[in-house]
Amino acid sequence: MVFKKLYLILIFVLAFSSVDAQIFNKIELVESIPIETTLDNREIRNTPEVWVEMIKNAKSTIDIEQFYIANQPGEPLDTVITEIINAAKRGISIRIIADSRMYKTYPETIDSLNKINNISTRIIDFGKISGGIQHAKYFIIDGIEIFLGSQNFDWRALRHIHELGIRIHNKELASVYQDIFNIDWSLAESESATNIKAIIPKKKYSYPISLVDAEKDTIFLTPTMSPLSVIPDSSLWDEKWIVQMLDESKKEILCQFLTYSPVARNKTYYAVLDNALRRAAVRGVKVRMIVSDWSKDNPTVDFLKSLSLVPNIEIKFSSIPDWSGGYISYARVDHCKYLSVDSTRCWIGTSNWEKNYFYNSRNLGLVINNQNLSTELSKIFYSSWNRAYTEFIKPEVKYEERKHSD
Repeated sequence: MVFKKLYLILIFVLAFSSVDAQIFNKIELVESIPIETTLDNREIRNTPEVWVEMIKNAKSTIDIEQFYIANQPGEPLDTVITEIINAAKRGISIRIIADSRMYKTYPETIDSLNKINNISTRIIDFGKISGGIQHAKYFIIDGIEIFLGSQNFDWRALRHIHELGIRIHNKELASVYQDIFNIDWSLAESESATNIKAIIPKKKYSYPISLVDAEKDTIFLTPTMSPLSVIPDSSLWDEKWIVQMLDESKKEILCQFLTYSPVARNKTYYAVLDNALRRAAVRGVKVRMIVSDWSKDNPTVDFLKSLSLVPNIEIKFSSIPDWSGGYISYARVDHCKYLSVDSTRCWIGTSNWEKNYFYNSRNLGLVINNQNLSTELSKIFYSSWNRAYTEFIKPEVKYEERKHSD
């Protein structure tokens, strides 16, 4: 009898330990790598594997908010879409939000998913709401697990674009993003900017949220969001946190984006991030930035040249070679959006560093205070920085715009 009790206690302890490790080790960086390049970081899992795993493990709900959905038969995203359909067939409740402008370009997959039992879709017009777009890229599983990052639900994003995201298993963190999803779900239904104040509850979240991984390493997480006018807690605004991180930097700033520009879309000068980078450089902080070669257009390239002339600031263009199978529009590009400061703090988000993304468009991010994850992100940066796909911006060179559409 004693042995039986000890056996049962041992089983309970092992089971509890297994669950604990399963829960608290669920934070990982996730990347997409353009095929036929050497950018793959072998210790980091790739997006299709992680997305399929998350969807297969869903028990009750899947909430997806994406810029758009562009599928193509036979591509990895097609497998992801199939798993979403399979989840609906086994009774999972699925909600999908997409941007109204991009829906006009890519309606097919969303329309077909909307016809399936247990799947509901809504189209949101952030042009009417705040003058921007729905640019966030994230989904929530069972209210406890989140994926967010630069990856669109686009077949090209999984095989022909360099992307970076993060997967986190934490109920407290998920609840914050769940609030954003529920706000946008209601805004999409209302189709009016007049009801915004009634739809968006004013809240004060408790942060940072602590998470302990399997190695007993404490990770502090702070969710961030935009635009300022359409978030429940103004203290979590993306721009505020990014500027704070830049201003608190001591040794090194590493950042990478599709585009970076201090020129707002209304042709006004947006100096907030530019000035923060310059302040850091004046303090002696080494600033290194990678932007895609889509930023070779005017006047963006001229401002990048100007920034690159500041002592302690180095900027490189990233150029991904075309696929051997032929030209692909809106692909073969670096699309990552992240920041690493002193290898101790980092931000991963869905925003390019331009004014519209913070003031007009829906975007999400995550600030992470943890040396191990920040160091891992720094390694990802340098794996791009040191490869042949990047080149220093040269102020004396007249660049030609990179073609990225037919």
